[in-house]
Amino acid sequence: MTAFIRKRAANVKDDILSGITVALALVPEAVAFAFVAGVDPLVGLYAAFMIGLVTSIFGGRPGMISGATGALAVVMVSLVAEGNAMGIEGENLGLYYLFATVIIMGIIQMLAGILKLGKFVRLIPHPVMMGFVNGLAIVIFLSQLGMFKDAGGDWFEGTQLWVMFALVGLTMGIMYGLPRLTKKLPEALIGILVVSAIVIFGDMDVATVGSFIRDGGGEGLKGGLPQFQMDLFHKIPWNWQTLSFIGPYALILAAIGLIESLMTLNLIDELTETRGNANRECMAQGGANIITGFFGGMGGCAMIGQSLINIKSGGRTRLSGIVAAVLLLMFILFGASYIEQIPIAALVGVMFMVVIGTFAWSSFRILNKIPMSDVIVLVAVSALTVVFDLAIAVIAGVIISALVFSWENAKRIRARKRMKEDGTKVYEIWGPLFFGSIIAFNEKFDVKNDPDKVEVDFIESRVSDHSAIEAIFNLVHKYEAAGKKIKLTHLSEDCKVLLYKSSPKFREVIVEAVDDPRYYLAENPEAFTKGLAAYKFE
Repeated sequence: MTAFIRKRAANVKDDILSGITVALALVPEAVAFAFVAGVDPLVGLYAAFMIGLVTSIFGGRPGMISGATGALAVVMVSLVAEGNAMGIEGENLGLYYLFATVIIMGIIQMLAGILKLGKFVRLIPHPVMMGFVNGLAIVIFLSQLGMFKDAGGDWFEGTQLWVMFALVGLTMGIMYGLPRLTKKLPEALIGILVVSAIVIFGDMDVATVGSFIRDGGGEGLKGGLPQFQMDLFHKIPWNWQTLSFIGPYALILAAIGLIESLMTLNLIDELTETRGNANRECMAQGGANIITGFFGGMGGCAMIGQSLINIKSGGRTRLSGIVAAVLLLMFILFGASYIEQIPIAALVGVMFMVVIGTFAWSSFRILNKIPMSDVIVLVAVSALTVVFDLAIAVIAGVIISALVFSWENAKRIRARKRMKEDGTKVYEIWGPLFFGSIIAFNEKFDVKNDPDKVEVDFIESRVSDHSAIEAIFNLVHKYEAAGKKIKLTHLSEDCKVLLYKSSPKFREVIVEAVDDPRYYLAENPEAFTKGLAAYKFE
């Protein structure tokens, strides 16, 4: 028991300090995404608190931070606007449609976890992953450039711009240099505290978290505990018309949320050399969004920027995420006046260091060392992440990779021809038989000039799909129509099941007798293993 407690408590200090850093960085992010979605800042802050807390406790990836994100906020803009248009002016009906959508989104995500769809994240190729982190790094960088503008949307100029540069640079310098002096202090938190102290005690006139909120139309961070949204049940009609309106939005938000969360989970797995549980994360994300929808939050998913801040600051367990979420609530309830004094420049500096740490700089080094198709995928995913959103970029990358894989495998179908002593012509098929390779497969046979008996040997091939089944069926039909006999040999058990199920005709042409030791070993792995163990290598 003592050993168990000692093991769990070994990282407590780093987790707590990392959680504090993440909580500070969450504030402007949650507020900014709330403004993007067109809702009150507290709606974004409540989402960051509730989603962060639930996923930290129940999620499948300790150390990963979740909250309100820009990828979801962009989709919510039109949802809120259309919802507001359905009600009278000032009724703010779009907000309640948003809450309802987030609840449906959460249900969809929980279903994905129940059906164990999280495992499909393993189908995402490495070039897509690299393109994802590069694109996301660029998106995070571009999102921070807005902090160099005033309330009117004009870029800072003169002294104001140089002071902003200096404070951002100082924060980045502290984060870069402090770990080289000591690794016992969280560099991001120290950077924020030092720059905040300089601004406060130096009475400097710079943008702060408080001014950022007020410039965006908010009244400040101060708020109470999240309240259950009773108005949700009578403000909007729960009928088919409402479901047909919010359903597509909920589906898109659920897909984006899961893809971003599972991609972030994979990235943190690589950084920490541990393995998270994708299906459990789907369940936690869904449950968190259902709760935040009922209690007035805008919904969310994993936040790669804050997750990387947490990991780089030493956060490894669920405690870091719990501390960040609880502390965020404390800021809302009691510490608003202090948090509002933090200069935006300090938080921008932290995010710029996250950008530098997120971008896969090695991708430049390997561009001339990997296949051109992978280069295209990497660049395309990066560009699409910036231009559109993460979901479109990842789906497009997976589709491109799948098409390239199919094309390459389609070219691998081969047929070696030989004659038996009894005059039978044998076609030994090599390579996968599927929709992409059936044209090349059909070109291998010469029905008109072949002898009366033909044998097609599939020991080095596999029948993969319906297109392959149809190709074999048509081949059999052509030979029989020409008055010739055809036999199919050395089909694996799973291939025979497919063919027998599709047509009883195959029972007449498939040879069940096993007369090749290679086939016997291929169909009986245990016998192969025993034979290999008994064989003496010299």
